[in-house]
Amino acid sequence: MNCDMSNDQVNIAKCRCDKVQLEAVGKPILITVCDCSDCREAGRLLGMLPGAIPILDEHGGSPYALFRKDRVRCLQGAECLGEHRLKPDSPTRRVVATCCNTAMFADFTKGHWISIYRDRLNLDGVPTDKRSVSFVLRLVGAWVAMAFRAPRIDYVKGRIDGIEN
Repeated sequence: MNCDMSNDQVNIAKCRCDKVQLEAVGKPILITVCDCSDCREAGRLLGMLPGAIPILDEHGGSPYALFRKDRVRCLQGAECLGEHRLKPDSPTRRVVATCCNTAMFADFTKGHWISIYRDRLNLDGVPTDKRSVSFVLRLVGAWVAMAFRAPRIDYVKGRIDGIEN
């Protein structure tokens, strides 16, 4: 993948064993690191799964590339995807490739974006944006471009067992 970030760019996110592959078409809405307590806790828990690749960066945050949901699809391995929610009624789920315990993305189910863990993509040299005004404007701009829709990610069917919150 090149880093020109053009709108027709195809980004492939892979799990460690390559059984699960996601395709994200176009430029990310935003490249960022989430430092909220939920992302830190989820990163800690998912990082403890057997053979898991660490999610958290050196400061304890979760690096993400945010894409419009209507531009992301599962190319292969959907049967290996399982979700984990910190609380049963949480609107955010973290999705893991259970074949090798690789965390793939976070899905705020009420939102119009999907947050792919940045290390699953080849986005070297792309700057991270942590400015809140820019973040909000980019999310709103993407939502407008999607005609205010929030598509469902319906290819995740499984759940992650053995995680203690």
